[in-house]
Amino acid sequence: MRPLDPRLLRRAAPARRYLGVVVTAGCLTSGLIVAQATLLAYAIVHAGRGLAALRGPLLVLLAVLVARGLLSYAGEVSALRAAAAVRSSLRRDVATQLVRLGPAWTNGERSGSIATLMTKGFDSIDGYFARYLPQLVLAALVPVVVVARVAGSDLISALTIGATVPLIPLFMILVGMHTKARTDRQWRQLSRLGGHFLDVVEGLPTLKVFGRAKAQVALIRQVSEDYRRTTMATLRVAFMSALVLELLATLATAVVAVEVGLRLLAGDLSYQTALLVLLLTPEAYLPLRAVGASFHASADGVAAVNDALAVLDTEPAVGPAGAGACDLRRDVIGLTGVSVRYPDRASNALDQVDLEIAPGERVAVLGESGAGKSTLLSVLLGFVPITTGTMRVGVRSWADIDIEQLRTQIAWVPQSPYVFGGTVSDNIRLGAPAASDAHVAAAAAAAGFASVVAKLSDGYATVLGDRGMTLSTGQRQRLALARAFLRDAPLVVLDEPAAHLDALTAAEIRAAVARLAAGRTVILVTHDDRWLDLVDRTVVLRAGRVEPALAVA
Repeated sequence: MRPLDPRLLRRAAPARRYLGVVVTAGCLTSGLIVAQATLLAYAIVHAGRGLAALRGPLLVLLAVLVARGLLSYAGEVSALRAAAAVRSSLRRDVATQLVRLGPAWTNGERSGSIATLMTKGFDSIDGYFARYLPQLVLAALVPVVVVARVAGSDLISALTIGATVPLIPLFMILVGMHTKARTDRQWRQLSRLGGHFLDVVEGLPTLKVFGRAKAQVALIRQVSEDYRRTTMATLRVAFMSALVLELLATLATAVVAVEVGLRLLAGDLSYQTALLVLLLTPEAYLPLRAVGASFHASADGVAAVNDALAVLDTEPAVGPAGAGACDLRRDVIGLTGVSVRYPDRASNALDQVDLEIAPGERVAVLGESGAGKSTLLSVLLGFVPITTGTMRVGVRSWADIDIEQLRTQIAWVPQSPYVFGGTVSDNIRLGAPAASDAHVAAAAAAAGFASVVAKLSDGYATVLGDRGMTLSTGQRQRLALARAFLRDAPLVVLDEPAAHLDALTAAEIRAAVARLAAGRTVILVTHDDRWLDLVDRTVVLRAGRVEPALAVA
């Protein structure tokens, strides 16, 4: 971790105003420290004159103390607001980037690690912006101002302070090099713990059925113990470094005090000057000691930000927003020699695929498990990068297409639709947030979902739990179809829409899909031959390659 990471400062654009207040408060505070010591030394030396003679200096000293308190408050409030602004900006940018990267990329990452990053990780940024940066400003300003003020009264003491002050940053750098590895390891352990705990919670029914819940509890206990040991090791380093910095500051102050005392006894130094030097010397080391402590407190936040910046620096596999637009009502989708290989696979998931889908055409994609059907859909949806080959929509290549604009023309009905925590109406509106209540009801009726809604306690205002566990599999599938009807997109992509459903429900889903397919381009992945009467032709995948096309009568 560098003392001042330029990447973090570049991300701090939303907080520049607050950081400006922090820097200004630091500059003024450094001047007030010198004024306070000067006034205090003067008041002590001239205490024999009586309170009336010192009323003016004491009132000014009181004003300086109040001003220091107000500046400290303003600086801390501004630093906290800066941290909140940067945290909010980073969360928003990372969330936007995760959407751009798509599920294929996030599936390669542990969802628990991402959740830890977006919550605990970004909360740790407060330590950097609200504690470390303000102290760093003071550490850069106060020693310089103190040395300059002391030099005006006693050059020898100024040289002594100037020679010993750099020792503290030197030891901070040495300790920081050792701390970085431990902090990174601690963050990785926390991410692993968060990811594993989320996996266990999501898979708890399966674990209970197979009698493996207790084994997972033991594993979580072990991961937690690893995190505890790593955290304690990091804390030991932080405490030892604080001890080293305190010892250095104490010894340096003692050196100055000894030389000042000897010269005072010899009559080479006035009492007021000696007192001023002794009052200012600890102030020169105090910000450096504080910045050392803040350095360790902010290390978790910096480790989390490094992960966030790695996400933000990842290039999406699809065309950028603002690129060329396309129209799926008239543009042909074409794949030429397209191959896809995942990093952990020895063979291609798709191998030299040539495919064209004309507007209004209905195509069924068939194949055994592992044949590449899901990868083909992910390519068409822009979730997976092409390893070799080209893909185009109309006359534009894939790299020149605005993927966000393209996706507005696609309705996707996955095999296992995700239902978000919220009302039925909000879930149906997922692809068309501005749709009216009448349009939502019409879409639900077209999908055969209206009868389900009628049985719910609050109708379309019924709040569904996370993942829609209060709905059956068939009901969740109808909800997904209602989304597609409401979106009214020219291209509909369906992935096994009636898998794992009973015969009656599957027939109802097929009837709803037939209504949805009217006048639209349809790409349907299925194992079920009963869907073939809805399509114009089939594409058979085997081991990632397309077999000769079959027309459907």
